[in-house]
Amino acid sequence: MPTSEEIFDSIKDILIEALACDDDEVTNDATLVGDLGAESIDFLDIVFNLEQKFSIEIERSELFPEDILTNEAFVTDGTVTEAGLAALGERMPFMDLSTFSGNPRVQDFGNLMTVGDLCQFIAGKTS
Repeated sequence: MPTSEEIFDSIKDILIEALACDDDEVTNDATLVGDLGAESIDFLDIVFNLEQKFSIEIERSELFPEDILTNEAFVTDGTVTEAGLAALGERMPFMDLSTFSGNPRVQDFGNLMTVGDLCQFIAGKTS
């Protein structure tokens, strides 16, 4: 099982390669989309490299909860409902959704995941 530092260093290397960002930009608090500029296509490369580096399988739904964010049982008028927030929390316990829950607009969800969240996810997958 890798240490948290080893996980962070490996993820940092993967993100620098995939997103062509600078070393100092990749911090625990940096968001993948907003701060580092990740786009949909980049996530395919990132996930592939995470799977290879850590010898794990990552199901799409583990990191990309479209089935929740597009389900009318969980979303009303572009806003995630309490039931939707609960479903996201169960699916993605590695993410801090407290700020998002204050104004849970679906369009803002994609900019939530941080490098630290990704490290937490990998730590859970490798433990």
